[in-house]
Amino acid sequence: MPQMSKVELYAAIRRDHRTGMTMRELERKYNVAWRTVRKALNSAWPEPRKPLPPRPSALDPYKAVIDGILRADLDAPRKQRHTVTRIFHRLVEEHAANVSYPMVRRYVADRKPQIAVEAGKAFIEAFVPQTHPPGIEAEVDFGDVAVRLAGELVTCYLFSFRLSYSGKAVHRPVDRTIGVSSAAAVV
Repeated sequence: MPQMSKVELYAAIRRDHRTGMTMRELERKYNVAWRTVRKALNSAWPEPRKPLPPRPSALDPYKAVIDGILRADLDAPRKQRHTVTRIFHRLVEEHAANVSYPMVRRYVADRKPQIAVEAGKAFIEAFVPQTHPPGIEAEVDFGDVAVRLAGELVTCYLFSFRLSYSGKAVHRPVDRTIGVSSAAAVV
């Protein structure tokens, strides 16, 4: 039997069960345990995989040292703050750390903003999604625009209207001297 994803396996089990196959026949056909057949019949989607526990890293014993350096840098003048290279060299020289530079660089890139937020020196980034129900909101603006009207350069008023939901826009130039819409004459 060809290798298939769990979603495909669940769909095949449910499809065959609807045709009248018993659970034991499904177990044999797909070479799975009865629990898998039961899960497939109860839910269309397989359970999400459990995340693996984080693997220990060679950097783990030195994370507290790096955090201390980054916390001290919050109050230091800009030119006296540690670079990632300097942090790496201090770990190797002062603590005889057997770590790689990219490992230190990734950790510092992740931790530096977190430490700044914990200390109140930076803002927490937040995202507020905007929702615009259909026909409820629109944006309107007025401005000046130069158009060539009958071969002559004329400054007109421009009315701009944009619906927030669909993004559809309407723009109407109006001649200052006449006060009549000259949208058809815009070249």
